[in-house]
Formats: sequence, structure tokens, C-alpha cells
Amino acid sequence: MQYLSVLKSKRLSPEQLFMLSVLAVNGGNYLYNLILGRMLGPEQFADAAVLITFLLVLSFVAMTFQLVTAKFSVVFEDLTFTAFVSKTYKRAAGAGVVLSALVIVYSNELQQVFNTSSSSMFILFGLGIPIYFLMSVNRGVYQGQKAFKPLSITYQAEMLSRLVITFGLLYVFQIESSVVIAIGILISFGFGLIPFRFRYFRFKTSFDIETTTSKQVTRFFVITAFYELTQIIINNSDILLVKHYFESYEAGLYASLALIGRIVYFLAWMFVMLLLPTVVQLKKEGKATAPILFKYVGYIAMIALVIVTICALYPETAINLLFGDSYLAMAPLLWKYALATGLFAISNIFAYYYLSLDMYIPVVFSGLFGMLQMALVIFFHDSLEQVVHMQILAMVCLLVIQILYFLSNSKLKASKS
Repeated sequence: MQYLSVLKSKRLSPEQLFMLSVLAVNGGNYLYNLILGRMLGPEQFADAAVLITFLLVLSFVAMTFQLVTAKFSVVFEDLTFTAFVSKTYKRAAGAGVVLSALVIVYSNELQQVFNTSSSSMFILFGLGIPIYFLMSVNRGVYQGQKAFKPLSITYQAEMLSRLVITFGLLYVFQIESSVVIAIGILISFGFGLIPFRFRYFRFKTSFDIETTTSKQVTRFFVITAFYELTQIIINNSDILLVKHYFESYEAGLYASLALIGRIVYFLAWMFVMLLLPTVVQLKKEGKATAPILFKYVGYIAMIALVIVTICALYPETAINLLFGDSYLAMAPLLWKYALATGLFAISNIFAYYYLSLDMYIPVVFSGLFGMLQMALVIFFHDSLEQVVHMQILAMVCLLVIQILYFLSNSKLKASKS
């Protein structure tokens, strides 16, 4: 009885439950990728990695709608909030249909550019894009209102359905693996809509948002879209460029390296999800926001240090345990890739912090250094090791610039007060 009372007194907060849920979802997504890597081998996994990378790219594009919805779900109330969400659904649906059409129309060209075995996988993937965009707006409402239970359910439903459907189809049917993976991704988007708040899903409303308010939303949307573009470049351009410049075997090896090295980034993402609504709320209440930044930077730096250390000390064990001995050639590069990802994850917290405060210079920094990373890989790709070194160089420069900007901005605030 005494033990139960202690447990009750130490009940987890909604934020802590959400963090545990994010860990479970990331774990499930990792399991999905790891099993695919083991089942398919480096060459077939290279095709799967293209689809997975496209999924990550889509998630960053859709994150624009989610973050905009999350922020203004805190700022707006009553009829303004309802009109805002309805308008965002309309924009998301429109953007989803356009992007879906582009992917489907250019599926053959995508097959040629990324050296994949099928164009059908791009067509199936394209069909799910409008659903994913609507799902992201739904998640943005939950995130902004800090409704972490339904937000957790949407992520878990998407992850679990993709896991079960993909491997169920691979086990039952003898069809091309890339097509099976695309089908699993498409169906999982539908499950990701659960639970869906239908009362906000209106394409026509009797209440219009004021012009000044609408301009505020549009400005934040454009800046966020730009920043998510930089996220796409930094996070995914390396895999796509390696798939373009290298043979399928090497591209598959690199995909396994990227998947393991990005553990720190995916763990850091749960802090980003909590950061934005918290900072917006503190700003709204006139309270200090810097302590939240320090808190999350400290968490991510600690996580990054642990992961890089493990990758440096036990690279062969990590690769063999997760992917198998077919991928051991990547062992010497594992800690270096994890270092590049860790530096980016820390820089990312600074950028999202300032984005929450409507300060956009750090977003521009991310864009510039994202382009620098891409350019470096385009010009210097004699080996996979050189590709990783170019990313470390770009991410060190980005983090230094973000820290210098924070220090400069803090001094400027101090001098004015």
C-alpha cells in the first residue's frame, strides 16, 4: 500500500507521458527500419531508404502546417481560433493535392534520378500526401493546446499501423519490396488521423480573420516553411545525394549509417515539440524564456555526448547488433556521423527557440549552412568518409554562429534593460 501511494504521488505529468510516447514511437520507427535493413540487405535497402527519406522530407514540409497551427492555437481564442484552423485545413489540403500531383506526374523521372527499381512506389507515396498534411494540422491543434494524450495516439497509430501492415504484406505476398513499403506508408497515414477533431474541419466559416492577424499568420508560415526547407536539406540531402553519386551497395551502407547516427536527432525532436508552445505561452505571459532554452540544450547535449561516445567505443557492436555484419564497413564512420547529427540537433533548438519568439535571423543561418552542407557534398564526394566530413564542417560552423548570435542578442537585451 505504501508503494502504491508513492507511485500516485509521483504520477507522470502529461509532458512526461508524451516524451515517453515519443520515445516509444521513435523506437518503433527504428525497429521498422532495422528489420527492413536486415531483411532486404544493402542493395534493396537503398531503395527502401529513398522512400523513408521521402517520408522524412514530407514530415518536414507538413511540419510547417503543424507548427503554425500549434503556435496560433496558443495565441488565438474562440471564433478567431476556429476560423484560423479551418483556413489552415483548406491551405493544407490544397498544398497536399498540388504536391501529390507533382510526385505522381514525375514518378518516372524520380525513379531515374534516384536509381530505384520502380516508379510505382512514388505514385503510391504521392497519393498519401494530402492525408499527411491534414494529419499535421490535426496534430498542430493538439500540440498547441497541450493535449498530449491524443497527440501521442496519432503518432502511435501511424507508427504501429506502418509496422504491422508493411511486415504483414512482406510476409504474405511475394511482391516488390519497395511497393510493399509504399503501401504500408500510404495506409499508415490514414491511421495517423486518429483521433481527428472533425468540428474544426470546415472549408467555409461565417467568421473571417482580421487582416492584420492574417498577415501575422502568413509571415510566420512563410518563415517556418523556409526553415523546414533548411531542415530537409540538412537532414536528407546527404542520403539522396549519396544515392545519386554512389552505387546501390554503398548507398545502402550509408543509409544504415545515417539511421544509427540520427538517433540523437530523433530523441531531440520530442524536446522541440514541447519547446514551441511553452515558449509562446511564456512570451504571452511576459515571463523569461531563456531558462527553457538552457534546459533543453542541456538535455540534448547530454544525449548527444552519450550516443557519440557509444558509437566511438563500440561501433562494430552497434552496427552488428542493429543491422548485421553486412553493414560493418561503416563502423569507422559511425561516431563521426553521430557527431554531425548531434551538432545539428543542438543548433536546431536555438533556431526553433527564436522561431517561437518571431525572431528569424537564426532561421536564415540554418538556411545558409544547409545550402553550404549540400554544396560541400556535391563538390566533395570522393568517398563516404569525405561526405561525412563535409557535414561535420558545416554543422560546427552552424552551431558556432547560433551560439554567437544568442550571446550577442542577450548582451543587447541586457544593455537596453
